[in-house]
Amino acid sequence: MSGAGKKIADVAFKASRTIDWDGMAKVLVTDEARREFSNLRRAFDEVNTQLQTKFSQEPEPIDWDFYRKGIGAGIVDMYKEAYDSVEIPKFVDTVTPEYKPKFDALLVELKEAEQKSLKESERLEKEIADVQEISKKLSTMTADEYFEKHPELKKKFDDEIRNDYWGY
Repeated sequence: MSGAGKKIADVAFKASRTIDWDGMAKVLVTDEARREFSNLRRAFDEVNTQLQTKFSQEPEPIDWDFYRKGIGAGIVDMYKEAYDSVEIPKFVDTVTPEYKPKFDALLVELKEAEQKSLKESERLEKEIADVQEISKKLSTMTADEYFEKHPELKKKFDDEIRNDYWGY
């Protein structure tokens, strides 16, 4: 297998193991999104299978003796010499080193955004729980109980009453 082909096949194989297809499928809401996701997964699997089969095998060696018997030694030797003189250049990856730092920086930024998002989600969930608790108790809650939870409002109302400000 050539170096480039093996590298491509290895990357594709690793990618297929690390993709959380089920996790991604859970966040899809619409049927159209599910269909598109299914098409994406099918296309990925097809390409991955092709890469695994096409590039993971060594080419069969040429049976030069077979051709010498059928065609003639002179012409086959000429082709063999030409075949042996062909040098396939090694793949040199110049793109990955250029984009690797940018990708790593994006990963760090992604982790920070994820942490921020999780903290915000926790805060919002707590706020939702508080609002639900208040809405359950609102019909039986006294003003004193409400002001215990919101002392800033009690201070504001007390200041308005003390200063004779009644809103008009």
